[in-house]
Amino acid sequence: DRMDIEGDSLESALAEATRLGYAEADPTADVEGFDAAQKAAILASLAFHTTMPLEAVHREGMTTVTHEQVVAARKAGYVVKLLAICERITDAATGVEGVTARVHPALIPLSHPLAAVHGANNAVFVEAEAAGSLMFYGAGAGGVQTASAVLGDVVSAARRHVAGGPGVAESTQANLPVLPMSSVITRYQITMTVVDEPGVLAAVATQFSDRGVSVEAVSQSVRDGGDAERPTATLVIVTHRAEESSLAATVTSLAASPVVSSVVSVLRVEGQ
Repeated sequence: DRMDIEGDSLESALAEATRLGYAEADPTADVEGFDAAQKAAILASLAFHTTMPLEAVHREGMTTVTHEQVVAARKAGYVVKLLAICERITDAATGVEGVTARVHPALIPLSHPLAAVHGANNAVFVEAEAAGSLMFYGAGAGGVQTASAVLGDVVSAARRHVAGGPGVAESTQANLPVLPMSSVITRYQITMTVVDEPGVLAAVATQFSDRGVSVEAVSQSVRDGGDAERPTATLVIVTHRAEESSLAATVTSLAASPVVSSVVSVLRVEGQ
């Protein structure tokens, strides 16, 4: 949020968060998504009545997100957020219904409620079949807030102990299978540096079509200071929804393509 609103670098924003006590002295669990993955495992288990092992949660941290990506996202009408996403989906290849949980940076439209989560606040956005869309928003860090939450848990446990109850039991009545990340349906924004010559766009588009990934939008800009003999351009492609496995295969193929100098960044697009 500080990178987006204040223009801070990740390093300076993280240093300030650590100083204020929002991040741990060792912030690895925060910035690499370990803390969010633990929350995702718990929430998925509760929401879907299915055991979600922590090791089954796909996890990517936010240390690769750059200031340039944040600025470009804002210009395009998005904001970059580290999301933990739990879904009940059907695998397109096998027809098996199951549960997935994943943590990664993502582009969120500025019109989405989660885009308005600022500072040290957290939010949980729920899409329910009967209740529609719901969002629960509040402080996610801070000494008083953390102490209050811990004390609330202690009081709740003490009440159950006095009442002689066993506590809150885990519900696994649905017992749905945990599906891999490759089963997820999502969208990508891929930024790459390409050779600026005729036929390159067609060659790149072929990489997508060969893997069944539909392109939604393309933007290109000429890079300054490139090789005069072989100039390059920056190409940004946004896809329609497709299987994660197809999208990942496309990115791998692009990275090996002779017309692509480098794949600069890959961000998933959520909330649409």
